[in-house]
Amino acid sequence: MLRQPLTRLQALLLSAAALLLLFMATPGWLRLDGMPPTWTVLWLLPWAVVEGPWSGLMAGLVLGLATDALHGDGITTLPALALLGLWWGQFRDARRPLERSTTLGLQALLGTLLLNGSLMLQLFWRGEVMVLAWQFTAAQALLTGLLAPMLCSLQLLFWRRLATRYGR
Repeated sequence: MLRQPLTRLQALLLSAAALLLLFMATPGWLRLDGMPPTWTVLWLLPWAVVEGPWSGLMAGLVLGLATDALHGDGITTLPALALLGLWWGQFRDARRPLERSTTLGLQALLGTLLLNGSLMLQLFWRGEVMVLAWQFTAAQALLTGLLAPMLCSLQLLFWRRLATRYGR
């Protein structure tokens, strides 16, 4: 049986389906204080680093729309994810590429803090104050920062291999 190489679109759709599955059904053993990692950050970071700022911006917009459609509670992740995609996309053309696992973990931690900070700011503007918001944010940022070196490194290798195969 001939084995066809994965096209970029197929890889994108498969990884988006896996992201959706993890987003909706995170296993209990992968939670910290009841909070799952920020799967959107763990997917957006390597994608934007490999594909560049405009592709990162578009991926952030699409992920933001998908996340908002799943939650539907009046607060949005769209601007924060779009800014993160644009920011992380700048690392593609940087003098030193973003490859070290500690740097990936730190970027994921900062991205989670920015994303959750934007959500808390929107809740504050609506007059809703969550007493445990900082605790949830800290748990989610810590878990995302710890998982990022392993998961983002693997995704970076995968996306870079596809990018070189298809002429980027």
